Amino acid sequence: MKSWLATALIGAFALAIPGHANAQKTKVTVYTALENDLLPSFKASIEKAVPEADVSWVRDSTGVITARFLAEKDAPKADMVIGLAASSLLMFDKAGLLETYEPKGAATLKPAFRPSKAPYTWTGTAAYLGVVCFNTAEAKGVPVPVSWNDLHNPALKGKIVMPHPASSGTGYLMVAGWLQGMGEEAGWKFMDGLHENIGAYLHSGSAPCVQAARGERTVGLALDMRGASEKTKGAPIEVIIPKEGVGWEVEASAVVKGSKVAPIARKIADWAASKEASELYTKGYAIVAYPGIEASPKNYPADAEAKMVKNDLAWMAENRERVLAEWSKRYDSKAAPKN
Repeated sequence: MKSWLATALIGAFALAIPGHANAQKTKVTVYTALENDLLPSFKASIEKAVPEADVSWVRDSTGVITARFLAEKDAPKADMVIGLAASSLLMFDKAGLLETYEPKGAATLKPAFRPSKAPYTWTGTAAYLGVVCFNTAEAKGVPVPVSWNDLHNPALKGKIVMPHPASSGTGYLMVAGWLQGMGEEAGWKFMDGLHENIGAYLHSGSAPCVQAARGERTVGLALDMRGASEKTKGAPIEVIIPKEGVGWEVEASAVVKGSKVAPIARKIADWAASKEASELYTKGYAIVAYPGIEASPKNYPADAEAKMVKNDLAWMAENRERVLAEWSKRYDSKAAPKN
C-alpha cells in the first residue's frame, strides 16, 4: 500500500513540475512557406489537435524551401511540409520523397485540392493567386490597367515590381499562368514587354504590393491577400484581376518519407485536411479546401475565383526547372539583391 501511495505521489509531483508535460511531447520539424504572422495560430491549433506534437517551423519563401528540401533529399531533415506549393510537392513526389498517405476526411475536399491520380502523397489546404496592386495616387494620369498588356504602357517604365519566380511561389504561379493562359510563345512575348517596365524582381510574394502601397512603386504584382490587406489598411491602391485571368497555386501538406515521427506527422496531416484547418486558413486565404467554408476578406476582388486560369499543377512541377532557366536567362539582370 505504501509503495503504491509513494508511486502515486511521485507521479503527481512530477506532473506538477513546470515543463514536465512538455517533456512528453515529440518534436515535429515542419517546412513551410506560410506567412510568418500565421505560424503561431497554426502551431497552437495543431498542438491542440495533436497534443503529443511539438511543432518546430522551418520557414522561408517557396523557392528557398523547395531548393532546400531537394538538396536534403539523401538525408531529409523535415518530418512534414505544410503550406508549400503543390507544384513543389509534386516535384518531391516524383523524387520519391513523400509518404503515401491519404488523411482522414480528405475525400470530402474540393477536387482541385486532391491529387488527380495515385499515389496519394499530398493534400491541398488553400489556394492563392497573383493580382495587380495599382497605386492610384502615384499613377499620375496612367489609366487603371484592365488587361495584362496595359502593363506595357511606357509611362510605367521602372515603376513595376513583381516577385522573382525562383524565390517566390507567387512569382512562379504568375509566370506559369501567363505561359499556360496565353500559350508559351505569347507568354514569353508578354514577359519581354513587361520586363521593359520592371524596376526590380523581389524575393517575396508580398513585398511588391507593400512597395506599391507605400508609393515606392506604382504597380506591384503580388499575392492576392496582401493586396486586400494593404487596401484595408488605407493604402491608395486598387486590387485588380486582369480580364484575361490570373495564375494560381494550391498550398499543400505532406508527410516526408522515412520520418522518424511519421505516426504523429500523419495525425497532423489529418488535422490539415479538417474543417477546423480550413477555417483557420481563412485568416490568410480567401479560397480554402473544405467545401462550404466561405472567406470574405475585406477589399478582396469579388470575381477572383471565376478568373483563375486553367492551371495544370503537374505541368508547373514538370516544367519548373526549364521555365525558371529560361526566365533567368532573359530577365535575371533586374533581380533585387538577396538579403
